[in-house]
Amino acid sequence: MARFRTWVGIALAGALSVSLAGCSSTGGKRAEDARKAAAAQGRAAVNTPRWTFAMITHSGDGDTFWDIVQSGAKQAAVKDNINFLYSHDDEAQQQAQLVDAAVDKKVDGIIVTLAKPDALKAAVARAEKAGIPVITVNSGSAESKSFGALTHIGQDETVAGEAVGDELNKRGRKNALCILHEQGNVGHEQRCDGVAKTFRGKVEKLYVNGTNMPDVQSAIGAKLQADKSVDAVVTLGAPYADTAVKAKADAGSKAEVDTFDLNAKVAAELKDGTLGFAVDQQPYLQGYQAVDLLWLYKYNSDVLGGGQPVLTGPQIVTKDQAAALAEYTERGTR
Repeated sequence: MARFRTWVGIALAGALSVSLAGCSSTGGKRAEDARKAAAAQGRAAVNTPRWTFAMITHSGDGDTFWDIVQSGAKQAAVKDNINFLYSHDDEAQQQAQLVDAAVDKKVDGIIVTLAKPDALKAAVARAEKAGIPVITVNSGSAESKSFGALTHIGQDETVAGEAVGDELNKRGRKNALCILHEQGNVGHEQRCDGVAKTFRGKVEKLYVNGTNMPDVQSAIGAKLQADKSVDAVVTLGAPYADTAVKAKADAGSKAEVDTFDLNAKVAAELKDGTLGFAVDQQPYLQGYQAVDLLWLYKYNSDVLGGGQPVLTGPQIVTKDQAAALAEYTERGTR
C-alpha cells in the first residue's frame, strides 16, 4: 500500500509539473488574453493569435466623433482577439511621429487618417517597408491607394458635400456659409467644394479656430450679423452644430443650421427642429470595419474594395429619422 501511494504521488507530481509547464507557456498567455477580453467586457470569437493593431488619428482633444470611431474599433478588437492601441494628435507632424512610434513597436497592423496626407506619406511608407499592413480611415481616400494602403474606409468627402448641396436645393436655400474648423484638412475643403458643386445658390467658406469654441461662436455670429442674406450654415462636425445654433441666436439670424456627422445632441436637435439635417458617415462602422478588415487580411489575406474606397456614407438624416437613431446615439454607436 505504501509503495502504491508512492507511485501515485510521483504520477500526480509529474502531471502537475506538465500542467504548470503548459500554463507557463501557452496556458499563461491564454489566461492573460482571457483577462484582457474580460476587462473589455467582451469575448473573443476567434482563436487567432493576439495581434496588435494601432489606430492613429488627427483628432483633437474632446472630439466626440472619435469616441464613436473608437467604440467601433474596440468592439471589433474584442471579437477578433486584438490588442488595440489608440493615439491621436491634431498636429500633422506629431501624428506622423505617432505612426513612426507604432512602426518601432512592430505592431501587426496600422489604421491611420490622412487629413493632411503630405505630412503622413513618409510615415506610411515606412510602415509598408516594415511589412506592416495599413488601412486608411475617415480622410485621405484620394491618397490611400498611392500611399500603399490596403484600402480606405469612410465616405467620399466630395460626394458627401454634393449630397448637402442637393439637400439645400430641396430646402430652397440661396446663400450658404460653410464652416471649416481645421485649416489644412483636405477632407474639409472637399466637403465645402462638394457643396458648391451642386448647390445652385452661393457658398462662402468661413475658417474658424476649432479648438476654441467661444471663438467659433463669435466668428459665426459676426458673419451672420454682417450678412443677413445667409440662410444656411453648414458645420463640418457635430460638436460645432450646437455652437452655430448659439451664434445664430446671438445674431438674431433666421438661417437654418445643418451639419456633417451625428451625435446625441445633434439627434435631439434634429428631432426638435433646431437643426435642419445632418450627414452621417457612420464613424462606428469606420472603426469597426478597419479593425475587422485588418484581422481578415492577417488571417486570410482578404482585402475589400477592389482598389476603391469602402464607403460608409453619406446618409442624410432629418427630423423623420432622428427619433429612430436616438437610442444608438445615446449609447455612443451613431
